[in-house]
Amino acid sequence: MEQTFGGRLRGYRKGKHLTQQELAERIGVSDKTVSRWESGRGLPDLALLEPLGAALGVSVAELLSGECVTNRNRAGNPLRGRFYVCPVCGNVIHAMGEGSFHCCGVALPPLEAEVPDETHELTAEDVDGEYYVSLAHPMEKGHFISFLALVGPSRLEIVKLYPEQEAAARFSKRGGGILYACCNRHGLFCRKL
Repeated sequence: MEQTFGGRLRGYRKGKHLTQQELAERIGVSDKTVSRWESGRGLPDLALLEPLGAALGVSVAELLSGECVTNRNRAGNPLRGRFYVCPVCGNVIHAMGEGSFHCCGVALPPLEAEVPDETHELTAEDVDGEYYVSLAHPMEKGHFISFLALVGPSRLEIVKLYPEQEAAARFSKRGGGILYACCNRHGLFCRKL
């Protein structure tokens, strides 16, 4: 694959059998602008990268790096998923595989689940055909469980919790799965059902 952005752009454009004029019309620039990019005398504005990739049928990552990006996670399984939590706003993200996520300007590392200690022990009871999940954990402003989750082979249920609430939630009972509790100080804990 061509090493320069301009060379890659020219290769992708020709691969789609587009003229510089046709590509320019699709993304709302002049053909001279496309010519400048291809000859290495300029680069597109960041706002044009996504429309440019879409017009050429490639991802922005592929357009910039020249490497074909393929989805290796075609059969995503929630049980192999990862949780990411923003330390600034508390946003919770679950991905069915590895990912690269940012929130509030911070890169989010995946949380590693640990075996619960006695403070983070998850109990699950059958109540009216549902799982009633609870913890004997403080729920104070500086130390609390931020969410509880039940992850099964084909589903994910998350209940966001807040300080001064009870550290408990109900989940539908459809097979087994893995229970998760996220402590804002000590991280992620899990228990198999």
